[in-house]
Amino acid sequence: MNIEASDGLKSNRELPDTRNAMCRRSSWSDLSTIAHLPATSVIITFHNEARSTLLRTVVSVLNRSPERLIHEIILVDDYSDFPEDGQELAKIQKVRLIRNSKREGLVRSRVTGAAAATAKVLTFLDSHCECNVNWLEPLLARVSEDPTRVVCPVIDVISMDTFQYIGASADLRGGFDWNLVFKWEYLSNAERKARQRDPTAPIRTPMIAGGLFVIDKAYFERLGTYDTQMDIWGGENLEISFRVWQCGGSLEIIPCSRVGHVFRKRHPYTFPGGGSGNIFAKNTRRAAEVWMDEYKKYYYAAVPLATNIPFGDIDDRLQLRKELQCKPFRWYLEHVYPQLGIPERRNNGSIRQGVYCLDSLGNVAGAVVGLYSCHGNGGNQNWVLNRKGELKHHDLCLTLIKFTISARYNSVLMKYCDDSENQQWHLKDGGLIQHRKINVCLDSRHMKERGITAERCNSALESQHWKVVTEVQ
Repeated sequence: MNIEASDGLKSNRELPDTRNAMCRRSSWSDLSTIAHLPATSVIITFHNEARSTLLRTVVSVLNRSPERLIHEIILVDDYSDFPEDGQELAKIQKVRLIRNSKREGLVRSRVTGAAAATAKVLTFLDSHCECNVNWLEPLLARVSEDPTRVVCPVIDVISMDTFQYIGASADLRGGFDWNLVFKWEYLSNAERKARQRDPTAPIRTPMIAGGLFVIDKAYFERLGTYDTQMDIWGGENLEISFRVWQCGGSLEIIPCSRVGHVFRKRHPYTFPGGGSGNIFAKNTRRAAEVWMDEYKKYYYAAVPLATNIPFGDIDDRLQLRKELQCKPFRWYLEHVYPQLGIPERRNNGSIRQGVYCLDSLGNVAGAVVGLYSCHGNGGNQNWVLNRKGELKHHDLCLTLIKFTISARYNSVLMKYCDDSENQQWHLKDGGLIQHRKINVCLDSRHMKERGITAERCNSALESQHWKVVTEVQ
């Protein structure tokens, strides 16, 4: 991120109030309203965080929270290169510092902070946040009503380049695909209409982003805190989300609470012990093996390389699940996240042309697709041609953008699936993948210039012949 931009801002800068107007009418400033709320220990872990960003996080907690509700701020320094950063912040009233004697990672650092906390409620924050006005009160209110609730704010965006504070939509919840990578997804039309009637109502979410949430301390401990055999970062939000839901709790996003967060494009720190990809796969495998039952096969089908990553001993976590009498993953799919759906087995796998496979090339929505040597490891080459005729890569569909007879190319891009006619294809005898409404077929002739395109169907062209290889049984 742009540290120079961060350093140029005041530690107590003003922020735009991004809440809905109905949230602003709440009487959180009334002392009688907050008198019954419990105080909280705020736990912030950091490793080599930018000094100005970390300071702004701490200052925002103190400045925008009722003093009575902040019992303490516990900073856990995960063996940063400059220990004096935490030592200086520890001079601030209510701030306590714990410094790890070696690099432990997010999970074990948070468990250390939680064990040291003396308030009845824990609030976890990342070290590059800014809390907005009245952010804390609605979170504490929900937890005090029901200690099995785990609640999160709406996470606004702080630009990593300019540090501009940008309000995020409150019509989102956390989800994931079968690759078990977290994503934000929009609520359904019916849910959005309901929110128009009451935009202050909590939003049930299948998964939390993991960086910012509030939880009752006794419940956190009874639930098994974190899986402390997870390393550095990644997958812990998946595991705790499954565990909360399957073991009797619930996850909510509270629209009247807003906290800004710097979303970075890559990790600014090292991942000792195998690199970020291997560590994320190890942590994710642990979550899948403990909580997903027979449905873990869909994760391994989406990420075959993960099967080669050791994930350690999980006996204690399986025993925890048994002791807590947690529900099966099937219950989670049926009652919490039915939108995920079970991958269709028909034509699921790779789309091949000789030794090359249709490949997303790591691109995102709005980008082209191409060909790459088939590797059999799923990932960018994992596609499904489903019953609706969608050629899907996770939640993206291959989409015909335009078609004109005189055009040199007919563009095909990855777009979010929307049930439109532009996203409907079918596999013809002979291996042509034809658009359902227009006589054009997927073609690799112009791959170097434009990626895969859709051209007038011609069975004589080898560039239009494809083989769908089913890899999920």
